[in-house]
Amino acid sequence: MIKALLIDDEASARNLLSHYLKTEIPEVSEIRLAESVENALDTLNSYQPDIIFLDIEMPERNGFDFLVACELINFDIIFVTAYNQYAIKAIRFSALDYLLKPVDTEELKAAIARHLEKRGTNQQALYDNLKQNLKNKEEKEFQLAVPTTEGVFFFRLENLIRLEANGSYTLIYSTTRKPFLASKNLKYFEETLDSQSFIRPHKSHLVNLKHITGLSADKDYLVLQDNSQVEISRRKKEEILSILGV
Repeated sequence: MIKALLIDDEASARNLLSHYLKTEIPEVSEIRLAESVENALDTLNSYQPDIIFLDIEMPERNGFDFLVACELINFDIIFVTAYNQYAIKAIRFSALDYLLKPVDTEELKAAIARHLEKRGTNQQALYDNLKQNLKNKEEKEFQLAVPTTEGVFFFRLENLIRLEANGSYTLIYSTTRKPFLASKNLKYFEETLDSQSFIRPHKSHLVNLKHITGLSADKDYLVLQDNSQVEISRRKKEEILSILGV
């Protein structure tokens, strides 16, 4: 069973999410509510939740201030936010979960399912990475958390060369590790990574622009820094050549 803590300064938002949890999520056995960061920190002195639904936009101290105040995080956090592009990027780069307001019940069920899948795993490194990403003002300085079957690897964007689809997984090529499989599909990385730094020349490939060194003679392949070649699909050729200024 799941013990939950809901942190949101808006009573209507707290009550609605609490209602959804009670009526739609049978795994939830207990729910506590907090209207501020201070209230939430006080609650944690006598209550150990399995999962926290944390609103990001709150007056005085926001959701990220709560995160910083928690040195040891022994619970799962699902961030809840109105559309905040910067916050969402920072969260996705750290392979953490979020829900957009107004919360959709199907997305809530999916988030709970993901929580149950990873329950019992130590995610402290992911939250530490998020804290560090939040200190950086630009997305290009973010560090990407890459989940694998062996744990989580962390990369600066400049060290990623290319990503290749492998079924529901993704093969990662970088300057710092041998190629390895990430337990996320290529679409996940395409949606997470900066479209100004990464291009998708083919349905099976995502490439870091900084690691492109040239084109094949027929302009059908990108040549990369590691001497590999990536095919450019006919459908994407005009777009890719335009991006490269060819």
